[in-house]
Amino acid sequence: MTFEEIEKLIAEINQSDITKLDLDFKGGHIKIDKSQVAAPVELGEESPVGQSSVKTLQETNHQELSNLDTSKQKTLKIKAPLVGIVYLQASPEKPQYKKPGDHVNKGDVVCVIEAMKMMTEIKSDFTGTIDKILVTNEQVVEYDQPLITVIPE
Repeated sequence: MTFEEIEKLIAEINQSDITKLDLDFKGGHIKIDKSQVAAPVELGEESPVGQSSVKTLQETNHQELSNLDTSKQKTLKIKAPLVGIVYLQASPEKPQYKKPGDHVNKGDVVCVIEAMKMMTEIKSDFTGTIDKILVTNEQVVEYDQPLITVIPE
């Protein structure tokens, strides 16, 4: 299965009434269980890729975006370039990469996304001040989902 096929499968399961799926295929195994919330995972451990909560990711995204204060000046969004689990800190004992109010330069690491045991650093495309962090640590994120808003300089 390709990564795109896996993404499509997860999206279709999230939109259906199916609560559990256990799939073996050549070269891999996928287990999706919408009745369980994914357990916290430390970096380096096997991750529960494919698990999601009953509340769909789309609902979470819309709720968080509707909570944004539109009276503030224009903000730019740092979006997820892939589907995976977002980490807002390098490890549980280390501080968060960036917090609201922190200054960020173009190219600064703001979080990490784990997908299929690969860690991808997410860097800011903008220079400015972190406005809001729209995700929680160890949350499953979708492709192109807004992660962080930045007030540009």
